[in-house]
Amino acid sequence: MKTVAEQNTQIIDFTGDPRWELVQRIIESPHLAGSARLRDFLLHVTACAIRETPEDATEQQIGIQVFQKSPGFNSSEDSVVRSQARLLRLKLSAYFNVEGAAEPLIMEIPKGHYLPVFLPTAEGTHYSPSRISRIGLNRTRFATHHWQIVALVFLIVLGLSAIGVRLWQRHQISSKPLNRLWAPFLAGDPPLVIYSNAVFIGDSKRGMRYAANDGSDNSATDRVDNYTGIGELVSVHEITQLFDRHHAEFKLKRSLLVTWDEARERNLIFIGSIAENSSLKAMPSTQDFTFIATPDAAGIINHHPRNGELVAYIRPERPLTKDYAIVALLPGVQPDRHMLIFSGLTTLGTEAAVEYATTPESATELMKQVAPDGKVHNFEALLEVTISGGVPLQSKLLTLRVH
Repeated sequence: MKTVAEQNTQIIDFTGDPRWELVQRIIESPHLAGSARLRDFLLHVTACAIRETPEDATEQQIGIQVFQKSPGFNSSEDSVVRSQARLLRLKLSAYFNVEGAAEPLIMEIPKGHYLPVFLPTAEGTHYSPSRISRIGLNRTRFATHHWQIVALVFLIVLGLSAIGVRLWQRHQISSKPLNRLWAPFLAGDPPLVIYSNAVFIGDSKRGMRYAANDGSDNSATDRVDNYTGIGELVSVHEITQLFDRHHAEFKLKRSLLVTWDEARERNLIFIGSIAENSSLKAMPSTQDFTFIATPDAAGIINHHPRNGELVAYIRPERPLTKDYAIVALLPGVQPDRHMLIFSGLTTLGTEAAVEYATTPESATELMKQVAPDGKVHNFEALLEVTISGGVPLQSKLLTLRVH
């Protein structure tokens, strides 16, 4: 049986359009074959792109047309579109890393929007859906005897564009606030990205608990050390997209496998709470804001509160509607190295911290305070994160310490 979106898109014949043919291959792949909801989502926004109707690809319209929400539904309280968009982006990334590695086009759904863009796999050129349709990737618009001329012109333009984009990106890394924050990590040797990797005792059937900090569980036979949080997963995806846009690389490791020699020789990016990131415990860490956890509560201590600030920011346990997180830029192990820390009280807070530092608008807000004289200073920032339906919706900069 065909889904609602599949039935609706049959009304318009997109046969021959390379974007539509690409999406057909994607929805038939193992990544989406078992999820009718994600297939509907992808088909709908692709149809909007091809028809050039972005007004139908808003959160409100997707909720109504894809997820059968009522016309007056409140998208700020119902996060289904945002949560499914996050999952769809992960599925698309997985497809293009495996089955779609040789595709002539790459499809992306930019963060903060739902209308997809399509990029040729050749490096350095970016096309929106409307641009693709204008240059005629659909070969039926050209007579067959002209294809060689078109291909030659395209390759020349592509080569010149690649050179121009490279020069432009070098300038952008040092000029845009977002890129200035990440500049030490985007140039030179690939940094080490270290995600939290807590040790548990037990199993999924009998239940699990954190291993004791005093070492009493070190000899336990039911130790489990291969888990991380969904927020850490999304965070790595966000950082991967940032690095890909700058043609940069990083080395990814779980915290339990990091060696001191590795940490000493590289710039470091820590993802996750210090309670679950053993490598972070051994590094010079934050001084102004530190974590506290008791059997009854968890929060962040403000060691040097200013007027109007709290001494401790404690999150509610249930329901989890609020979290707190730290974003910090600190010196690395060696004097010429740097360290970025993204650490939430929960995995959702960690996700929000990384999103805050990889989003141009919030990065601009941050850089106005940490680089007032043009130089990026080390800092510690405290964020308050609003959560709804298990999704971090909004991050607010509560206070900041510039070193």
